[in-house]
Amino acid sequence: MNTADTPLAEADYIAATADELSRKQDADRAAALVSQKALFQRRGRIVLRPDRLVLTNWSDTGSLILARTDITAAETRFTDLYGRFMGGLLNAGKPLVLTTTAAAPSPGDIYLLVNRREFMETTDDRQWEKRINAWVNG
Repeated sequence: MNTADTPLAEADYIAATADELSRKQDADRAAALVSQKALFQRRGRIVLRPDRLVLTNWSDTGSLILARTDITAAETRFTDLYGRFMGGLLNAGKPLVLTTTAAAPSPGDIYLLVNRREFMETTDDRQWEKRINAWVNG
């Protein structure tokens, strides 16, 4: 097996672009109090490989593949689009926000909840933030 094909890490994700979150209605936000899947319509696996970050099942056309240079920032934070009220009271509910230059359908922020546990409202986003930043800067 080619070492570029060997995953460094992988996990389940749910995601949305900043544009998608900005278009959500009050009914969607109310439904998100029960399940974040009401806001995050994209689902798949996040796979970090030595040469790329892959979000499988990103769209009808397939996976979103990002190179190191496509990611200008990776941080867990609440924003105006996804705040503490939606993400829970714990810091564990902060989304992982990737700022990209080449994301489909256009450049911008991608909001991810990695390995989100519905009942506990926790994710692995902080670990993935560290992992992606080390990869981007490595």
